[in-house]
Amino acid sequence: MLKHFYGSLLFTVAALGLATWYGFSSGGTSAALSFLWIAIVLSILEVSLSFDNAVVNAKVLKDMSPVWQQRFLTWGIIIAVFGMRIVFPIIIVAIAASVGPIEAVRLALGDPERYARIIEGANTGIMGFGGAFLLLVGLKFFFDADKEHDWIAAIERPLKRFADFQAFEIILTLLILYGVSTQLEATETVTFLTAGILGITTFFAVEWVGNLLEAPDAVEGAAKTGLAAFLYLEVLDASFSFDGVIGAFALTNNLIIIALGLGIGAMFVRSMTIYLVRQGTLSQFRYLEHGAFWAILALAIIMLMSPIYHIPETITGLIGALFIGLALWSSVRHNRANPEGALGEAAK
Repeated sequence: MLKHFYGSLLFTVAALGLATWYGFSSGGTSAALSFLWIAIVLSILEVSLSFDNAVVNAKVLKDMSPVWQQRFLTWGIIIAVFGMRIVFPIIIVAIAASVGPIEAVRLALGDPERYARIIEGANTGIMGFGGAFLLLVGLKFFFDADKEHDWIAAIERPLKRFADFQAFEIILTLLILYGVSTQLEATETVTFLTAGILGITTFFAVEWVGNLLEAPDAVEGAAKTGLAAFLYLEVLDASFSFDGVIGAFALTNNLIIIALGLGIGAMFVRSMTIYLVRQGTLSQFRYLEHGAFWAILALAIIMLMSPIYHIPETITGLIGALFIGLALWSSVRHNRANPEGALGEAAK
């Protein structure tokens, strides 16, 4: 098992060492210990928020060609660590403050408090986009008449019936967006709705790429074409990253420490993805995938409601971990009750 995490462990040691050195050079021993602790907390936060992301990544990645798997695990990690944790916040600041990228970097390094305020001020749009995208990801999974088995059958089985209602998931997402927008101030309503519609558009743009490349849909079909799968996974990873990036500013305004802490988490998510694919864990534990998609739905609702109610990121991470844990426990119970079926699934 550890062989899948060697790269992440080496990156962790290097990142924590850099955080300690940066803190010591900035303010001595106390700053070094403070920066080290914040980086550790941020890495744990990122892993707890993104474990369900690793499960969904593995679901798509296991059917990709080895070439595209490698591209996702190399190019993808560069995009995840440097793109989403460093470049993305700078782009937000540049757009929100109407400044150039260089000025945004100057703000991040020279005026971190203003930088943090700008990021937090863009929270409504970020959460509208990410929440709408993730909601569609979750609904697509449960509104699938061909889903092989159900975990929470009393809820999941009736949800399959909505597969016959074309575009029902879009209607439901739009209704939720509208409902939340009615509780916002007038200045935020347009931003939230526009961002949500862009999230919906992005989801179906990825699906359109899949169709263009002869893939039937973004979730299942994306696995059959490397480019569509890669695009889908990168947008999904971005959506999962939003709350982590925003939540990081509750602990520190220092962009370098945020990048190091969240980067460690992103590396471990990639390692978990590799482990799940190589070990065939999704086949061995039949409900693990269901738990991940329930966690996605919960995260989507939390993100969409966050402009109204602030829910601590710790709670968000615990909810996701709870769904994953319960799904794993249910899978183990099923395997014990059906040992022959469990062996058959593992063989697949």
